[in-house]
Amino acid sequence: MIVTRIREALQIEAAQARVVDVRIGLGYTAVRIDSESAGVAYTPREDLTHGCSVLHAAGSLAGRPATELLCLLESGRPLERTIGLATANAIVAARQPGAGLGGDILRVLALRPTDRVGMVGCFEPLIAPLQAQVASLTIFERSGDRAAGVQPAERALDLLPTCSVALITSTALITEGLDAFLEAAAECREVALLGPSTPLLPEVFADTPVTWLSGIRIEDSAKALRVVSEGGGTRDFSPHVQKVNLRLPGRGEDASTRSTDRHQDQAGRIVRDAVARESSRRPTIGGKGTP
Repeated sequence: MIVTRIREALQIEAAQARVVDVRIGLGYTAVRIDSESAGVAYTPREDLTHGCSVLHAAGSLAGRPATELLCLLESGRPLERTIGLATANAIVAARQPGAGLGGDILRVLALRPTDRVGMVGCFEPLIAPLQAQVASLTIFERSGDRAAGVQPAERALDLLPTCSVALITSTALITEGLDAFLEAAAECREVALLGPSTPLLPEVFADTPVTWLSGIRIEDSAKALRVVSEGGGTRDFSPHVQKVNLRLPGRGEDASTRSTDRHQDQAGRIVRDAVARESSRRPTIGGKGTP
């Protein structure tokens, strides 16, 4: 499972870090570690237990080794998985910033007018621009108050194989659907994981269909955590983060380029062979063996 890969990829770094702050907001959950780096993940409000207490470990999370919270990625409880993913994103943020492209995913994603796009999770700011650029857009959403025309999330397993591009919310790591969605999107030319919950770990997705990781790096952890605590979401903490798009090597357009090159090489060999055969049938001039 992807969550197991994330934990294994970060467990050495996690062993050297300690959690100093945890904020469970209505929109997002944030974790800050002792390097002052922070990460966020979506708070699954629809999956929380009823009652005045939704987390029995409340009051004891800050001060724990980061390894303990990272292990919550594999918990059976959605809110604990959120804490685990936010911890993972905080650990990734402690690394030296790697290569990446800023801005929205549509600035870097190579779309074609013939593309059929499947969007798992409703990213409203992307809908109109996508509809103007591609042949079709199908949205899949878990929410019970789906808008007209929006498909249930489980329909993505049947319809993503008919798409050429898949945009998948990283909250699927929390709802435990990501592995199945990636399997359904195996033949898509482009597969992007989107949202602030996205773990910017290309090595974890190296042998999956994922071509882009589109997430954030928190630049001002104190201000971002305050926004989370006060119920804010993506737009509210956007002044304190940087959007990052990481291209996975050897995927998407690169793969298409290699395929085109192979076809060109094959065509070149066919032409060369035909020329060679034609030359062998031409009569010689000036005697046997003379060119």
